[in-house]
Amino acid sequence: MTIRHIKNTAAFDQLDDRGPVGKPLSEPACRLKGKSIELDGTQNLSTGIWECSPGKFRREVVRGEVMHILAGECTFTPDDGETISISAGDTVFMSPNTNGVWDIKSTVRKVYTLL
Repeated sequence: MTIRHIKNTAAFDQLDDRGPVGKPLSEPACRLKGKSIELDGTQNLSTGIWECSPGKFRREVVRGEVMHILAGECTFTPDDGETISISAGDTVFMSPNTNGVWDIKSTVRKVYTLL
């Protein structure tokens, strides 16, 4: 059994630099930081902490995702839907193949699980 406890995740400062987003739509490109968290028995899941600086980029993730926003503000406009506003304290559930545009207004930090 694995138990990982990260105190004050919103201020956790041990994130790895992951470089610019894959499909930037703004200059300068948003920059990513993150920390993958591995848990025994969850080989088909990907989970961790993710942070993104302000700007716009395309989301093209094949897997479903559950995320809880710890800090920041943004909008997400799915290719086939209306723009939603997201901010600290919100939880978002995305079905597989949810594509669209992130617009990060202030640095966003989230805890996520890719399904």
